[in-house]
Amino acid sequence: MKNNLANMTCLDIYLSSLTREETEKIKHIIQTPKTKPMPLISWDIFMTSFQNEIIDAKKELEFNQVRSLSKKFNWKNDLNLIFSENDYEALIISDIHQNIIWVNDGFTSMTGYSKKFALNKTPKFLQGEKTSLKVKNRIREKIALDKPFKDTIVNYRKDLTTYKCEIKIIPLYNENTSHYIAFEKEVV
Repeated sequence: MKNNLANMTCLDIYLSSLTREETEKIKHIIQTPKTKPMPLISWDIFMTSFQNEIIDAKKELEFNQVRSLSKKFNWKNDLNLIFSENDYEALIISDIHQNIIWVNDGFTSMTGYSKKFALNKTPKFLQGEKTSLKVKNRIREKIALDKPFKDTIVNYRKDLTTYKCEIKIIPLYNENTSHYIAFEKEVV
């Protein structure tokens, strides 16, 4: 693809230097590209827009997966509101005992752990020596209150490097709380 793009760019430059008569003489041997040509100046704008579309599509897919779980467990939460109010890189859904039942691809990008590895574990496997006992206790107390909350904790990636993680945990309920969703992002 790169070579084709470079060749098309060189051809465009060459053709733009020809006179009308010269262009007419070689017109029959030039193949018209099947894609719509773009001026080079617009490439960065196009790529930025395209990247944003990919991110939006992934988030829509994640939302649909969470909505599917919501139907399965009959959660009463307003997922549209929850997702519109929370920015995240990683998403984790755990059961009432904090065993992970689902994570998104962002979890793997952030932590280095595969989805398969995370399933049926508690988030404690992300903690280590530099994870504050005070923060862990505070999070445990906030979970017991059964209300949404936000906190920051030091976690460990698979390669044992630390990162500061902002978490927003929201109880998911039907008649009672049955699961939790954690919106997570790395902070500096």
